[in-house]
Formats: sequence, C-alpha cells, structure tokens
Amino acid sequence: MTNESLTNSKNAWLLVIVAALGYFVDIYDLVIFSIVRVQSFHDIGIPEADMRMDGEYVLNMQMGGLLLGGLLWGVLGDKVGRVKVLFGSILMYSVANIANGLVQDIHSYAIIRFIAGVGLAGELGAGITLVSEAMDKSKRGYGTMIVASVGVLGAIAAYYVSEFFDWRNAYFVGGGMGLLLLILRVGTFESGMFKKVSAKAVEKGKLSMLFTDAKRLKRYLYCLLIGLPIWFVVGILITQAPEFGRALGAPVTLSAGKGILFTYLGLSLGDMAAGLFAQITKSRRLAVFIFQLLIIASTIWYLSSDGITEERFHWIAFFMGIAIGYWATFVTIASEQFGTNLRATVTTTAPNFVRGALIPSTFLFEFFVGQTNIITAAYIMIFLLTGIAIFAISQLKESFDRDLDFVED
Repeated sequence: MTNESLTNSKNAWLLVIVAALGYFVDIYDLVIFSIVRVQSFHDIGIPEADMRMDGEYVLNMQMGGLLLGGLLWGVLGDKVGRVKVLFGSILMYSVANIANGLVQDIHSYAIIRFIAGVGLAGELGAGITLVSEAMDKSKRGYGTMIVASVGVLGAIAAYYVSEFFDWRNAYFVGGGMGLLLLILRVGTFESGMFKKVSAKAVEKGKLSMLFTDAKRLKRYLYCLLIGLPIWFVVGILITQAPEFGRALGAPVTLSAGKGILFTYLGLSLGDMAAGLFAQITKSRRLAVFIFQLLIIASTIWYLSSDGITEERFHWIAFFMGIAIGYWATFVTIASEQFGTNLRATVTTTAPNFVRGALIPSTFLFEFFVGQTNIITAAYIMIFLLTGIAIFAISQLKESFDRDLDFVED
C-alpha cells in the first residue's frame, strides 16, 4: 500500500468515527422527547387528561420537521456538499435541544421540536453518503455498519441520562454533545466524488429527477419500501407495549421505555450482524431478506406470548431489535443505487420518509384493530409490511461492491 493510499484509508476511517459519533448524538436527540415526555409535561402544567393527545401533537411536529429536513438537507448535500450539511444540521438540532430545555408551554415545545426535527434529518444521510464515497467499495459496508451500530447506542444513553438528570438537563446534555461534536468535525474532508461532480456541468440535487424518469422513480420507491417494517416494530409493537401486554394477559403493565431500551440494544447488535452478513455473502439483498424472516419470527413470538412476563418481554424486545437491525444496510442500499449527483438527496430523504411512513401504517393498523383486535391487526400488518419489503428488495439490483463514481443523466 502506497503512502497516499494509507493516508486515504486513515482519513476514511476518521470519517467513519466522526459520522458514528454524529449519529449517536442524532439518535439521542431523536428519542429524548419520547423518554422525558411525561416528566416534562407535568412540569409545564399539562393536565393528565391531555398528555396523550399533546404528546402526539409534539411528536408529529418533530416528524414533520424530519420530513421537511430530509428534503432540505438531501438537496443541499448534493448541491453544496456533504460536509456542509453535517455542520449545518448538527448546529441546528443542538441549539434547538438546548432551547427545548427552556420551554414553558406546549406550543413553544412543539415548534422547537419541529426545528430540531429539521436538523436531525440531515445527520444520517450525509454521514452515510460521505462514508460510502470515501471508503474502498469492498469495505464500505463495514464503515456504514459501524456508523449505525454506534449511533443507535445514543438511545440507550438518552434513557440513562433521563434516569439521573431531570428533563431540562437531559435536553441540555444532548445540545452540548452536539456542539462538542462540531469542534471534532473541524478538518473533516469533503468527498472526492462530490468534488469531481462539482466540476462537471451536470444537474445536482434536483429533486424532480426522481420523478421524471419512471425507472428511477421505481428504484427510489423500492428503496423506501424495504424499510417499512422497521418503524412499525418500534412505533407500534414496542411503543404500545402496555396495550399489547393487556391483550396478552400480562401480570404487570409492560414498560414501553424499557422496551425501547432493549430494542435499541438489539438494534445495535443487529446492525453489526446485518453488515457482517452482507460482507461475507457479498449480498445486501440477501441480508435484507433474511432479516425480514427474523422480523416475522420475533413478532410471532411476541404476539403468541399469552401471559407474557416483564422479563420475557425484554428478551423479545431485544430479539425484535436484532431483527430490525438492517437499518444501516437499508440506508447503504439507497446510497449505492443512485449516482453522485443525486446520492445525498436519496440517502437523506429515504430514512426520513420511512420514519414518516409510520403515520399511514398507524392509520391502517387502527383500521384493522377496529375490524378485529389489536393482536390480529398486528399480525396482518407485519405480514403485509414484510411482504412488501421482500418484494421491493427482489426488484433492486445487487449493489454490493458497486463502483459509486457515476452520475444520473
């Protein structure tokens, strides 16, 4: 290996570390509201009867910010550069989280969570794009695997910080970590592929390009569809653990907070497992397919656990987390399917649109609950969503070891 190659390799791995730490802070700030919601609402005077609806209001505002931010940062990532997006997005959500620690009313709370959501949307897509373009094509799966595996541990940090500090300080911690990360990112280098494309007369970050070509649009939609089951597991099966526990005759009320903790522990391990499996088999498509089967198996275990105990729920949540641990593989596939002039747009919008897809999934789930019951509805939804994901991955070309130095015409 030449000195230049060795330097490039070291720089690439430095990018992996910086991106992983960025995603760690991103996930911390993404889930902190769900963790401190009750305590914070009590302190700002929200009546007990209004907590569920006001919680949905604030969470939907954050989700709206993620959807808008996915578009904003994705386009900017292709137009002005991946590094600028990393700096801009983390500055926005860090300042917003500090401001969240100062709120006194529900509307200020919601508006600031919206701003935080816009900022949070840019972190993962820009980081994965930069790592994918900087690393050797045969090793980039390891890089994105590390980014996601370290990143999701931010949810665990958020849980324990909220256990030892009050909710305002929990927000301050998140904002402070982000500002410290900004200092660490000074000197981060831009993607060579992006610099090369910037010198060419090609359209960059043009969102309409995804919709003006039928084949390109299908490719984009298939990338989105393979991620659908992930957020249904977290947003419904784990978040509504108390309700599922009652339906299964649990002797105690199951804790959604503890469920999220164990799910994210599993998710971190699952991201590593999916990444390694894809590297060994040289197939990201096969990895996604296998993990769909794991989702089905772990969900059946959950929904058939009559009289489920708290300990059993924690184990199931952990294994469900492993099953949905193809998150990094899903984002990497999206990154590898598109040219350099659209790559950041796709890689940033895809995970945020998948998060947003939880909204229609929730409506459909509630429809089935009304027609049947919560257990049957969950069975229907998980088979439907995994079936869609399996079909979608079958329609995409294998992207492992693909040369990413190309553009979309």
